[in-house]
Amino acid sequence: MQMVRRILASTLAVMLCAPAAGWAQQSHVINQSSLDQAVQQRVSQDQADRESLRTFLQNPTVKDVAAKAGLSVDRASAAVSTLQGDELRQAASQARAVNQDLAGGTTVVITTTTIIIVLLIILIIVAID
Repeated sequence: MQMVRRILASTLAVMLCAPAAGWAQQSHVINQSSLDQAVQQRVSQDQADRESLRTFLQNPTVKDVAAKAGLSVDRASAAVSTLQGDELRQAASQARAVNQDLAGGTTVVITTTTIIIVLLIILIIVAID
């Protein structure tokens, strides 16, 4: 009976320790190349968003509206590099919409002017912070 207990105890000890070694060697859910690709895609998107904002700020119509409102396009342009995350994506989305309207020959209306002023104010506030 003593021998059966020792064999049973040894077997249980080996069985309890064996799975721990197997779990430690599990593969990761996301491999390194997928992670690198996701990071690179995010960086590329941020660069494209910043370029959209810079294109928006270089538009002569935007410069005229900013000058009439007493806002500095140069300060706003410098602030573009400080935008991140949701602020960057929202501002770029609005800038793209205005860029399309301006490029398409659509007459600048009050809505577009308002969007321009709001974007410039956001950029200047971010630059001040």
